[in-house]
Amino acid sequence: MITRLAIAGYRSLRDVRLMLEPLTVVTGANGSGKSSLYRALRLLADVAQGRVVQSLAREGGLPSTLWAGPESFSRAMKRGEQPVQGTVRKNPISVRLGFSGEDYGYAIDLGLPIPSRSAFTRDPVIKAESVWTGEVLGRANAFAVRNGPGVRIRDDGGEWRQVFTNLATFDSMMTHCSDPREAVELLVLRERMRDWRFYDHFRSDNEAPARRPQVGTYTPVLSGDGTDLAAAVQTIRETGDAEALDAAIADAFPGAAVEVAAVDGYFELEMHQRGLLRPLKAAELSDGTLRYLLLIAALLSPRPPALMVLNEPETSLHPDLLAPLARLIIQAARRTQVIVVSHAQPLVSELDGQRNARRIVLDKQLGETIIVDDEPPLWTWPTR
Repeated sequence: MITRLAIAGYRSLRDVRLMLEPLTVVTGANGSGKSSLYRALRLLADVAQGRVVQSLAREGGLPSTLWAGPESFSRAMKRGEQPVQGTVRKNPISVRLGFSGEDYGYAIDLGLPIPSRSAFTRDPVIKAESVWTGEVLGRANAFAVRNGPGVRIRDDGGEWRQVFTNLATFDSMMTHCSDPREAVELLVLRERMRDWRFYDHFRSDNEAPARRPQVGTYTPVLSGDGTDLAAAVQTIRETGDAEALDAAIADAFPGAAVEVAAVDGYFELEMHQRGLLRPLKAAELSDGTLRYLLLIAALLSPRPPALMVLNEPETSLHPDLLAPLARLIIQAARRTQVIVVSHAQPLVSELDGQRNARRIVLDKQLGETIIVDDEPPLWTWPTR
């Protein structure tokens, strides 16, 4: 489980450090930084997929994602006695992302390229990376370190070995140095990060893929866009917890039942509702009903991930569905770590009252996202 998350220099997250629980709810007013926190988590996952540079490029390149305020605020600035203005920088310009748990921790430092004749002027450069044991990086517990193009790995005897000297600025050691013989810890951590799942605003419009019949294959993991909804529901019914599936549907839609029709290998979802003489096909369901069925398929996955992140799952849902959704999330959090980003107070309140749950409230002051009434955990970044 991830117990600490740290983000620095990314959009409004000048310096944010969080403690996480098996179920963590992130909330706050519009514009407080919830979406930035969600995107930062996705960027961390993209490191393990080897696409963090491309992901930043889609956001306009590193300069577009950097914290736009001063490196730090003086007390006079915070009190309004002095205008906010730039100061002499003490540290390099960078976006830094990291997390840790009781077993492993990882952090990456992305900076600006050295001026050159290259046309790739907006590509971020990976300046430093580190993997360590435990929750906080120290001198004695790091076992893989990247500085510039060089990567060192500590062997079982505690001796450092240079394994790379010319790693490209856009390649992470997580993808290029994970070796089952020489760096098994890197491999384990990389695969764990690749298993993280993100669900953000399922499509439910008339042309949504989930509304159309699809060729059915075993689907223990619902895709991010929900294309394979029918196959995912049938997989839960055959290889997962079919009773939990039926209970979740009945909890949200009393008297209703869902089944999957298979014709020539094509799967299509059908919903039986009390009082109707025929089932409704996925194309006929309301946006909210379809989105809720997508959430059920995601949260009851027969292959639970190390981490699941839900961004504003309440979108398009009727208020009556928030309590059943909370119960569904609580059930899922017994099998996997869940982070929910939401501004729906009924949902937040239902989740916050649970054991092993934590509410994190974001606010914004002088353009900077801060954590309300929370003491940041100890954290150390790798040096360049």
